[in-house]
Amino acid sequence: INRAVDTAKKAAASRSTVLLLGESGTGKEIFARAIHNWSDRKDKPFVAINCVGLSKELLESELFGHEKGAFTGALQLKKGKMELAHGGTVFFDELSETSESVQARLLHVLETRRYRRVGGTSDLSMGARVISATNRLPDAGGIDGLRPDLYFRVAGITLTVPPLRDRIDDVPVLAEHFLKLLGRQVPGVPK
Repeated sequence: INRAVDTAKKAAASRSTVLLLGESGTGKEIFARAIHNWSDRKDKPFVAINCVGLSKELLESELFGHEKGAFTGALQLKKGKMELAHGGTVFFDELSETSESVQARLLHVLETRRYRRVGGTSDLSMGARVISATNRLPDAGGIDGLRPDLYFRVAGITLTVPPLRDRIDDVPVLAEHFLKLLGRQVPGVPK
């Protein structure tokens, strides 16, 4: 885990995109937040987007926002998560679960640093750092479910978060931390 933390600190000091790899529950979002908090963007927004289960239409509206009247029910302008994260960090959790069309649009945004709200006619500047995560491991051809060209763009720095079973020495430290944390929150339990 120390190797992963060292890599995360180096990633925080860079401007590169970061791809976090690891099984579900290993703490990829915790690492993403740590990278943000160790960076010079720490005083700007950290915006997390869970890509699992969102339809293409809903994900595009969430990412890029929409103009009033862009579709039925769009009664007012809505800023997207990319716009809300401007100057800070946007975290795509489980990026490999997004549709091919969303991946193509996201690739275009990463290449041009520009995007449009759904139903919009003018470009907006993308000023957020991108950190992505997936629970799928890469092979020689990339990552299953992720376009190879998008994988190349998001994997500027790749960091693998090891599961707890591979770092058994951390169990006593974590147990002590959680016991202290619970002791502070449970009335009548000595601190």
